[in-house]
Amino acid sequence: PYVVYLGSHSHGSNPTSDDIDRARIRHHEFLGSFLGSVEEAESSIFHSYGRFINGFGAVLEEEHAKQLENHPGVVSVFPDEGAKLHTTRSWDFLGLEKDNFIPPDSAWKKARFGEDVIIANVDSGVWPESKSFADDGMGPIPSKWKGICQNDNYKGVSCNKKLIGIRYINQGTIEELRAKNPDAVIPQNLTTGRDEEGHGTHTLATAGGNFVPNVSVYGSGYGTAKGGSPKARVAAYKVCWKPNENDSCASADILSAYDLAIHDGVDVISASLGSIAREHLKNTIAIGSFHAMMNGIVSVAAAGNSGPDDGSVENVAPWILTVGASTTDREFTSYVTLGNKMVIKGASVSQKGLLNDLDSYPLIGGADARIANVSEIDASECKKGSIDPAKVQGKILICYGARYGDEKGQWAAQAGAVGMILVSSKESGNKVLNMVHHLPTAHLNYTDGESVYAYINSTQNPTASMTNSKTEFNTRPSRMMAFFTSRGPNMIDPAIFKPDVTAPGVDIIAAFTEASGPSPDETHKRRIPYIMMSGTSMSCPHVAGIVGLVKTLHPDWSPAAIKSAIMTTARAEDSSNRPILDQNTGEKATPFAYGAGHVNPNSALDPGLVYDLTFEDYLGYICDRGYNQSTIDLFTAPKKFTCPKSFNLADFNYPSIAVPKLNGTITFTRKVKNVGAANSTYKARTSEITGVSTIVEPSILNFTKYGEEKTFKVAFSVKGDDKPTDYGFGELVWSDGFHDVRSPIAVKLH
Repeated sequence: PYVVYLGSHSHGSNPTSDDIDRARIRHHEFLGSFLGSVEEAESSIFHSYGRFINGFGAVLEEEHAKQLENHPGVVSVFPDEGAKLHTTRSWDFLGLEKDNFIPPDSAWKKARFGEDVIIANVDSGVWPESKSFADDGMGPIPSKWKGICQNDNYKGVSCNKKLIGIRYINQGTIEELRAKNPDAVIPQNLTTGRDEEGHGTHTLATAGGNFVPNVSVYGSGYGTAKGGSPKARVAAYKVCWKPNENDSCASADILSAYDLAIHDGVDVISASLGSIAREHLKNTIAIGSFHAMMNGIVSVAAAGNSGPDDGSVENVAPWILTVGASTTDREFTSYVTLGNKMVIKGASVSQKGLLNDLDSYPLIGGADARIANVSEIDASECKKGSIDPAKVQGKILICYGARYGDEKGQWAAQAGAVGMILVSSKESGNKVLNMVHHLPTAHLNYTDGESVYAYINSTQNPTASMTNSKTEFNTRPSRMMAFFTSRGPNMIDPAIFKPDVTAPGVDIIAAFTEASGPSPDETHKRRIPYIMMSGTSMSCPHVAGIVGLVKTLHPDWSPAAIKSAIMTTARAEDSSNRPILDQNTGEKATPFAYGAGHVNPNSALDPGLVYDLTFEDYLGYICDRGYNQSTIDLFTAPKKFTCPKSFNLADFNYPSIAVPKLNGTITFTRKVKNVGAANSTYKARTSEITGVSTIVEPSILNFTKYGEEKTFKVAFSVKGDDKPTDYGFGELVWSDGFHDVRSPIAVKLH
């Protein structure tokens, strides 16, 4: 399968069914000119994008793909390599409520809880029966909505005044299955918008789920679940399917979902998925979000879970709001007390089993509990069938390796263990990622696990006690960048700072499917309506929910203005003004992990100033990426845009500044728009970057009316003999005494 991108349609922003039919016929005729007949093209094309995005998905031979790519009417051709899927406390942590009380200055109240904004989620579908999508007390569906509730013959779904739309897009996935096996039988469950693995339900509820009281996961995290825009309308676009390897999602299906969502009338698109960063117009999320931006829709996407490697950030197009993941001030814990009185804190969310907090139990390592003829390595990792029940009955079992941790707990329970100590592998070091366990479990980092083994080897009768899962609040440090969150710099265009912001993405509780249990082991029948998950997949919908609030209060703001408001009000410190730390090192994190900082929804509603960008500004940027005028014409139709004769990326009005190569002096031009008080004065301040001189001119901006724009310049020069070899970081802040309009800066000396 390939995606053939042709730009925009000439039929404009209100396509009729006849327009869509004509587009499909043109696609068939165009491809037919390469394949030899329209009939061949009809059998090859499985997606025709006929609404806002112009192009098609088709099964092609490589030679035909190359011929298409060389055609002047084609923007790009690329193989469908797919993308991967990358709470009861979050919103309290973000300041929207306090101990279940919503203060009068909360963004929720100011923005009417995101009332009637429409949030689309491109993911694995939705579990419609979840209480998070109940429509109690909601008014009529907004008249602008054009979507559908796509039903099927497999497992029916229903929509309501809250969950107003469900679509499933599966043609790309089907063609991927056929490409691997032409005789493949297409599973019946590929024809439903119902979420069978839980990811899409969780992310959609995080963005726009309703208030649901008395939610917990096995008693942990008890509270009221809700999304960022609790009164928003939500719609699910299912593009991710279980039959695909690693839950990947076909690129051609993703692009179709964006085309449909734009047509349906959504305000925000949330995509908790991504792939290795590639040139923007060969990336379906970048293409889809570009067309969304053209139509006034904000696109939010996950930064990816490939950290802590530098340059691993995904979804890097400047028109996307890219979100990293960080912790909150809540932890789920279990304490292990060894027979020598050493106490070790582990991570845990698990069912309460036979284990009593106050009692000590015999302690045994997996290698010592192995069945005959099983390798010591397999048994130490407690692999299925490696543990002798006679040796672990009534004991706490120690297992190496967090991979398949929940399943290991099931196997340990079946063998008769009363509890499990799960130890991160040596390769994982001191990183621990919480998960939901079947057996009372304490997940320890590698160093602490070695302490447990040292104790076992020091005595003939090792014992330990374990507490059942506990929920701890107000933990410190409260804002740490998750070890897995992908980092900058942006490898596609280092001059565009990525990620943009960070948001809660660790141990997030939200709605879940009831088609499967919390464990990948499908033989287990546990079903829970709410679950805890971690990833940039979880932080992305937090920001989508905040976008919904800003959009509700400021419906006339452009996508760039909304993005700027969220970025420039983000904070690089916690509530006690301590810097954001890196979970991977324990040291201060850099903006390449957190972008502009941790989102601050209450401030985002009133940012004071915004850095705005128009559709034409983005086109100028694309021209600068090397696309010629004829290519630009393909996706500006029916309008005409002429590439500027000179385009300086330093003048691209992005809310952050990245200087990948500083040699001598470079000057950036920026323009800010007053969206605060009519008469206001802002003063600039900058932080020092080693080896760099920073000068802002003018350093004072006076505004006399709302909507007034002012231009300023920032000059960076090499100074002194101290020249660091890596990036240095600083910030530019415009302040009127009430608003702090903050932009992160990254500079690398050449």
